[in-house]
Amino acid sequence: MFIPQSYPLAIILCIITMICWGSWGNTQKLTGKSWRFELFYWDYVLGILLFSVLLGITLGSMGENGRSFIQDIKQAEPHNTLNAIIGGVIFNASNILLVAAMSIAGMAVAFPVGVGIALALGVIINYVYAPHGNAGLLFGGVALIVVAIILDAMAYKKHSSTLKKVSGKGITLSVSAGILMALFYRFVASSMASSFETPETGKLTPYSAIFFFAIGVFLSNILFNWLIMKRPFEGQPLSYKDYFKGSLNIHLYGIIGGVIWNIGMSMSIIASGKAGFAISYGLGQGATLIAALWGVFIWKEFKGSSKPVNNLIFMMFLAYLAGLALLVYAGA
Repeated sequence: MFIPQSYPLAIILCIITMICWGSWGNTQKLTGKSWRFELFYWDYVLGILLFSVLLGITLGSMGENGRSFIQDIKQAEPHNTLNAIIGGVIFNASNILLVAAMSIAGMAVAFPVGVGIALALGVIINYVYAPHGNAGLLFGGVALIVVAIILDAMAYKKHSSTLKKVSGKGITLSVSAGILMALFYRFVASSMASSFETPETGKLTPYSAIFFFAIGVFLSNILFNWLIMKRPFEGQPLSYKDYFKGSLNIHLYGIIGGVIWNIGMSMSIIASGKAGFAISYGLGQGATLIAALWGVFIWKEFKGSSKPVNNLIFMMFLAYLAGLALLVYAGA
């Protein structure tokens, strides 16, 4: 299977993670306002599962390092496969809660609270279980990225004249989403071998771990998405008939969105062997910077904003870049 042999290559893979995790949301925007998130999400999850299989039979079955994809699945112990599946279930719950929080409390509240908690708590959890890199630099980088998220929220709040009133329900959902998002990566990491080149018997390697993670996402979505279709946080209940009303292009956008997200997840897990789980996860959560770049320069979400708003956006980008630089340096 393909395994990065150097720290710089692992960092490049983490940057790909950051780009993918910050970009997949564009596919939802391309489906248009008439296509509800609950319907988009079925195709998104299908894309995650399909890519995990494709990756396993390609990169996961090439080369002489480690175990091949099929061989790794056959020898895996049940509790390790279960941990990876649980990671997928937790991720799916967190992702749905975050979107619900954004619809209720607004992006300026839900995103900083949810992603901020996920980033800070996730890096701490992964570092405690698998210390790798300079702790001072690592947590200094995390602090700067959290500052950047707060600056982004301030800019959005100043720019938006129709910001929804913050509700207790929205805050609760945001906090819940952030805590769950901080936990999912650790479950996947705990299922994996300490050395990808010479993996322990019964443990998973990156490609099998991603596959079982995707199964967890897929299976849990049958329940989670059915529930939010029947009892949506906003709008009228949906039926499966509504899903089949979508055009081929709309369904393809959802599948592509899932593929893009899972490319990011896969690169993060593959890179963790050289970069460590804390740094891989932390750099991946720099996705907020990429999402902000899309919002500012492509979707023109801050078009016509005032000078104070532009200054906040500029400081946000500087803080993010400085934080990401510290994370990279922490593992060097």
